[in-house]
Amino acid sequence: MSGGIRPSGPFRYGDRVQLTGPKGRLSTITLRDGGELHTHHGVLRHSELVGQPDGSVVVNSAGHEYLALRPLLRDFVMSMPRGAAIVYPKDAVQILAQADIFPGATVVEAGVGSGALSLWLLRAVGAEGRLVSFERRPEFAEVAVANVSTFFGATPANWEVVGGDLAETLPDTVAPGSVDRVVLDMLAPWECIDVVADALTPGGVVICYIATATQLSRVAEYIRGTGLFTEPEANETMVRGWHVEGLAVRPDHRMIAHTGFLLSARRLAPGAVPPERKRRASKTSYGDEDVELWTPGAVGDREITDKNLRKRVREAQRAAGAARDAWEDAEDEHLD
Repeated sequence: MSGGIRPSGPFRYGDRVQLTGPKGRLSTITLRDGGELHTHHGVLRHSELVGQPDGSVVVNSAGHEYLALRPLLRDFVMSMPRGAAIVYPKDAVQILAQADIFPGATVVEAGVGSGALSLWLLRAVGAEGRLVSFERRPEFAEVAVANVSTFFGATPANWEVVGGDLAETLPDTVAPGSVDRVVLDMLAPWECIDVVADALTPGGVVICYIATATQLSRVAEYIRGTGLFTEPEANETMVRGWHVEGLAVRPDHRMIAHTGFLLSARRLAPGAVPPERKRRASKTSYGDEDVELWTPGAVGDREITDKNLRKRVREAQRAAGAARDAWEDAEDEHLD
């Protein structure tokens, strides 16, 4: 994967740069020959940044200082155009850890949404790995492809985006027992567990990103009922920042609390029966009235309007085109 956001080195044309200006206001730009950042605080020429090391401070035409840094992946995903809601960084890194995403792994993801989690997964599997992402909504897939292409400078060769429902298309896309990890970010992951079990290699991990407790309950019971996985484990992650200034040390007034649950389990070997696990008596059965609580409407399926979605697609594709053109110009200049 060439192009995109380089991790280090002096700034050059084609690089994306995050500028922190007066009052902490952030601006992210792609450096272009002759480009300028215009604000009500003055003008900053892109040429002032070229050749400067990462972490430099530059001054605009009005004398205001700007801190210039390459955006981290977490910065990029929080500011990129969105078609669907994203997996936030605090959950993405937990997915990487709990699913043990490793370089060279074959990973299946559904759905792709706006491409935020795809970026983290592609980084983790590396050039030798493979990521296959499934998305039912073609508009969401367009946004995701544009966002990933913007970040990397091109669409990674080891990334495949498949249109359609995972439960129907996975068996035709991957060979049985060939997938190391499966990440499910969808309203009804229990509908896909059977085909996921067929695709996973023994010892492979399935991890589900789930919004509500009712969804969490049903997918856990479904996984248990298959007899094909280890006991599912569920958790959530909350992040609380701290204000640290001299002896004034206290929690921030705001925190990133619940965004979703993570539930994971590992594929058993064919024919393996796990040791019987003693469990406390509880209500593990459910009826039609309980199932109704798990429907997309009941759990709050958020819909984006077609007009708004078309706007997000255009924004993402413009960003990808700008990144591609900037890198092509930079490469042509380098060759000259």
